[in-house]
Amino acid sequence: METITADQYYLVYNALSFTIATMASATLFFWFGRSQVAPAFKTALTITGLVTFIACYHYFRMFESWSEAYTVTNGVVTATGERYNQEYRYVDWLLTVPLLLVELILVMRLTRAETVSKSVTLGAAAALMILLGYPGEVSAGIDLTRLVWGALSMIPFLYIVYTLFAGLSNAIDSQPASARKLVSIARYVTVLSWLFYPVVYFAPFILPVDGAGAKTIIEVGYTIADIAAKAGFGVLIYLIAVRKSEEKGEAA
Repeated sequence: METITADQYYLVYNALSFTIATMASATLFFWFGRSQVAPAFKTALTITGLVTFIACYHYFRMFESWSEAYTVTNGVVTATGERYNQEYRYVDWLLTVPLLLVELILVMRLTRAETVSKSVTLGAAAALMILLGYPGEVSAGIDLTRLVWGALSMIPFLYIVYTLFAGLSNAIDSQPASARKLVSIARYVTVLSWLFYPVVYFAPFILPVDGAGAKTIIEVGYTIADIAAKAGFGVLIYLIAVRKSEEKGEAA
């Protein structure tokens, strides 16, 4: 395992801890917030809370794994021999990333056929994106394997971006005036927050860091992206649901 400094260890440790608290709080907020929206949007908020709940669980497991992988004595970090299980992160993404797209589609209230079609195609593309990125993430070191699999994972990502902007533009124009801007913002937040993931993925090829420095950047970078893409995006979904409920006079 890489030799890391105490500062690097505690930076990752505190980032994981902070995210557990954020995701747990967000889950309670979204699920209790179901009482504030019309029945048509309750499923969207249920899924929003499910995303942060799944993330909370996996961040707790990552926190445990990180704590077991190292010990800190008098400011010196020593590897215990236990492997830090980064697979928890990919299992989390495989479950939550498709759901993030589904919750956006549900809150837009498209026709039933469009909802099913977009949910299936975008969800499948999101799962493929995660599966293609995984071999590069767990490869030994920052090498060509990581670069190739990362590039392949960008193909379904670009398809998702195209669909969000080209395929759903008419659907956004048809949204109620009070919620149209928020729906558009949610679309941009999805793309921009997701763009942060490949930036972090490819950061070791760009920045003059390797080993423990690269590991720290990747762990903290992914954590920041998760907070924005799940808890932050979820708040937008909640606001859209509330606005659209008020527009139809169906707010609780």
